[in-house]
Amino acid sequence: MTKNTSTKNTATKNTATKNTSQTVLVTGATGTVGRQVVAELLRRGHTVRALTRDPEKAEAALLAHFPPGVPGVEVVRGDLGDPASLVPALDGVTGLHLITFGGAMFAPLETGPEIVELARKAGVRRVTVLFGGEETPLQRAVEASGLDWTVVQPVEFMSNALEWAEAIRTEDTVREPFTGRLSAMIHEADIGAVAAVALTEEGHAGRTYLITGPETLTVQDKVDALAAARGREIALVELTEEAAKERWRAAGHPEDVIGFLIMVYRDTPPEGRTVAGTVEEVTGRPARTFAEWAAEHAAAFRA
Repeated sequence: MTKNTSTKNTATKNTATKNTSQTVLVTGATGTVGRQVVAELLRRGHTVRALTRDPEKAEAALLAHFPPGVPGVEVVRGDLGDPASLVPALDGVTGLHLITFGGAMFAPLETGPEIVELARKAGVRRVTVLFGGEETPLQRAVEASGLDWTVVQPVEFMSNALEWAEAIRTEDTVREPFTGRLSAMIHEADIGAVAAVALTEEGHAGRTYLITGPETLTVQDKVDALAAARGREIALVELTEEAAKERWRAAGHPEDVIGFLIMVYRDTPPEGRTVAGTVEEVTGRPARTFAEWAAEHAAAFRA
């Protein structure tokens, strides 16, 4: 693995006094990143509203990750695809965390202008947008809004390693193509931490934060870290490109998704394999390592 020795500044460390308790509306609050945004906001003493189309389901999901009763979290009904439904949820909110896709098929949301106008009328000051892989209509609307916006752009999630869990538990094996590819993968809690700071503190308006972990890793590096965490060796088998395509087809992935995976795995873009110091610059502490993530999730990889 390669550790970072010099990184270009992509963030400005906030030196202002931290704000007192604020109310933040979090969309996608039960997702991989959303629940980490919730957790960090709670840790910092803020109040969270979790927006969902299904409050009962969201409440159950949040209870799985937070103490009984989810203190500090209010689950509210609303749909980003139906902006009028957001009016009650936005009352008294100073920060708004947005995802850019919605509905059962995760289509890009086209309601950005309406959401932005409602947020402005409600007195929202800061908005974070979780980058969805490409610039979307909602992101463009937020950037043109005049509000204090921050785009949070993470690279590969460490939690993607959970896709290997079943094969590791049952076969002690990982099968992947392009095993020499490099990734500066990011702990999902660090994504949440950067978003929480941008939502509640000054100094982050108008910025796009590329968020990476503290080191670049090969697939073998990841496998070795998981093996160390669970206390048992794991074999790595390299698949050919064709074998990988067949596996993804069998899993039901459409051809455009398969083509994207091959492109990214064969030649990972520089931003996906180059360490940025954003996490430490924004939050004041180093980004978490994959070894830390593996230790936290070791049980998922044990038979």
